[in-house]
Amino acid sequence: MRSPYASLLADIPVVRETILVAGVETAYWVYGEDNAPTIVAVHGFRGDHHGLEPVVAYLPDYRIIMPDLPGFGETGAIPGRRHDLQAYVDWLVEFVAAVAPGAIILGHSFGSIVTSAAVAGGLQTPRLILVNPIGAPALAGPRGIMTRLAVFYYWVGARLPKPIGDALLRSKIIVRVMSNTMVKTKNKELRAFVHEQHDLYFSRFADRDTLHDAFVTSVSHDVSQVAPQLRVPTLLIAAEKDDITPIEAERILVQRIPQAILVEIPGVGHLIHYETPRQAAGAIEDFLSGL
Repeated sequence: MRSPYASLLADIPVVRETILVAGVETAYWVYGEDNAPTIVAVHGFRGDHHGLEPVVAYLPDYRIIMPDLPGFGETGAIPGRRHDLQAYVDWLVEFVAAVAPGAIILGHSFGSIVTSAAVAGGLQTPRLILVNPIGAPALAGPRGIMTRLAVFYYWVGARLPKPIGDALLRSKIIVRVMSNTMVKTKNKELRAFVHEQHDLYFSRFADRDTLHDAFVTSVSHDVSQVAPQLRVPTLLIAAEKDDITPIEAERILVQRIPQAILVEIPGVGHLIHYETPRQAAGAIEDFLSGL
């Protein structure tokens, strides 16, 4: 179906590029003009760069570089490495140094874990933006039981015979359950768009071992673990109905980051980038206006 944000995106130039980073041919997309302020944006777990395009649609005055994470979308798995947090951090640091040193850094969901760990570890950036940040341990969130079921799901998928495990992990029924769990909008057309996006892009992972590694990483780490080390101005864009990190945890998190502000978006859950991208972009523009 036609994206609700297609007409806005059509006015923004985009090119696809590739670069060898950390031993893997990394696919990335550059939106906007070359002379605009640059943001490197990192998507969430199981998705790819398409997920953040609605936010890009409302940021036409920025140059936004969006790679597919290793093991997802059009980027293969990192050869010879377990896909733990350090592997993703090493990849991101090398990617930014190669394509956009000194860029503003943005991470959504799992991307918030990777980007915050990289910045805490020394990645140079003037600003850090975290959308739907994983601000507390996922297993302790409001849907901790669902998260534990997901742990079992990925564990089983990685251990069943390969054809059966792959079929389970790419199951359209499971993907739709995940999508229905996260979506909050009552708008039928927008709900249909979100579900279609997940159907199209949630199963474009390289292999089940990489997927399992990435999932374990996503539930073993959170932004709060590195919060005091985030020494750059940081924007948290959080959802009042997020099922993974409750808004109360985000309010605690913002107090632990030395130079942070929190923008809360009502009526939305873990899909700010799909359901309320205009509000997210507005918060980003306000945050970056001093640069």
